[in-house]
Amino acid sequence: MTEVYEGLQGDGDTAVGPLPRVRAVGSGGSDPALAAVDLHLPEREPHDHRWSVRGGLVLLDAAALALPAFWLGLDRTVAAFVVATVLVLAVGGAHRPRITLSALVEVPRYLPRIGLGLLLVAPFASLAGGDLTLAVHALWAVPCLVAGRSLGYAAIRSARRHRVIEEPALVVGGGRLGMDLLATMQEHPELGLRGVGYLSGGCPLDEREPLGRLEDLDLVLDTYGVRKVVVAYGPTREAELVGLVRSAALRDIEVYVVPRFFDVGTAAAGPDVEDLWGIPLHRMRRAALRQGVWRVKRFIDVVVSGTALTLLSPLLLLLAGAVRVSGPGPILFRQPRTGHDGAEISILKFRTLRVPAPEETPDRLAGGSTRSTMHARQIDVEQRKTRIGNLLRRTSLDELPQLWNILRGDMSLVGPRPEECTYAAQFADSVYGYRDRHRLAVGLTGWAQVHGLRGETSIEERARFDNSYIEHWSLWQDVVILVRTVGAVQRQAFNTAVRSAAGR
Repeated sequence: MTEVYEGLQGDGDTAVGPLPRVRAVGSGGSDPALAAVDLHLPEREPHDHRWSVRGGLVLLDAAALALPAFWLGLDRTVAAFVVATVLVLAVGGAHRPRITLSALVEVPRYLPRIGLGLLLVAPFASLAGGDLTLAVHALWAVPCLVAGRSLGYAAIRSARRHRVIEEPALVVGGGRLGMDLLATMQEHPELGLRGVGYLSGGCPLDEREPLGRLEDLDLVLDTYGVRKVVVAYGPTREAELVGLVRSAALRDIEVYVVPRFFDVGTAAAGPDVEDLWGIPLHRMRRAALRQGVWRVKRFIDVVVSGTALTLLSPLLLLLAGAVRVSGPGPILFRQPRTGHDGAEISILKFRTLRVPAPEETPDRLAGGSTRSTMHARQIDVEQRKTRIGNLLRRTSLDELPQLWNILRGDMSLVGPRPEECTYAAQFADSVYGYRDRHRLAVGLTGWAQVHGLRGETSIEERARFDNSYIEHWSLWQDVVILVRTVGAVQRQAFNTAVRSAAGR
């Protein structure tokens, strides 16, 4: 969607005993007293068994779902049912081993997925005349799946007790709860967690020495190969924990938060809530930041942008010719913007402004606060808009060249809108959460834009919506944003036309 202006460029184990230490560079800046942090060395190199465990559960589920065929008979529809149900279970995250394993507790989550697998195959079974056999097979599949999972979970718990399968876990926050979490991980190895220690600013209730301070999180995660982070509320302020949780999520690490007042029955329930020996842990969702999901999003960007550029090439040529005859200057306007992880990108737009006169220099609009400068540039844009540029902005057609940015990988179809580098640097230091919005690739349109947060609107609210989009991302949400963007562009063009007609 069209931005406010084009600018002026042309438009360790939990054992109590002491462990060896290593002197590691911390985040203390230039202060020598804070320049080094003592960290316990991990006792052994952690091994990642996650994919082998998940693969074993997939094979076990397939065998359990196919087992009733031994006494009911096997045909193509039954085989299709087994494949469909395993895929549904996999997509729903059923093969991610939980901290506390219980096949009976998970039965309510199995039933809808088995039912969905049955619904996917039932039409084909009906055509083949074997719908009743398939229904009986699905009923038998439920106890077989529970029995198979029970055997699989027993094997996983045994491997955990012998420390064959374990995941290094870090507790963020000290106090009584932090110490209880570490003690529980040590006393119950069947949970599959090896508490390497905790980070805290210090608390009188801490029984152990922390591995470091909160700002040492990245160093500790790298040193221990941490797979899970448990955020325990305590003396740490919540505002300090937000950045820590997001930093861990960026590393593809599972982040859990202990709900406040869980011991008085206020903790939520659901598939994202785990149980650590009576202590509920809420797993933080991080769909947009997972490597696999990001590849899917990127694949969709390439397909859609490539197809759109091909189909819209006649329109793009027509618009390029109109911009050329509108006045001297380049057809495309390039401007450096801040992209993914703060990298500088050059976005493309059709030129909509006439080339500035010598007295209309960037220095004339410099100075003052960021917001006042943006307002001055908006006035400058209104004064220098060409006739075709006004049409392009009203319809957001000036943004179409950014499809090439998307195809190249500079941008995505949906994401936080890129800001000019100068402003992005200023907002990163003055607006809460603004720096975090660059965790994901910037987009042609975004969640903030479809809520009307564009132009001279609140930067704080834009950052809030952008971060909310990242935290709760889904492919369907991208579809919703694209559909709402089309509606917003149409309303913008209509409202602008009505205002223009009324002003005559």
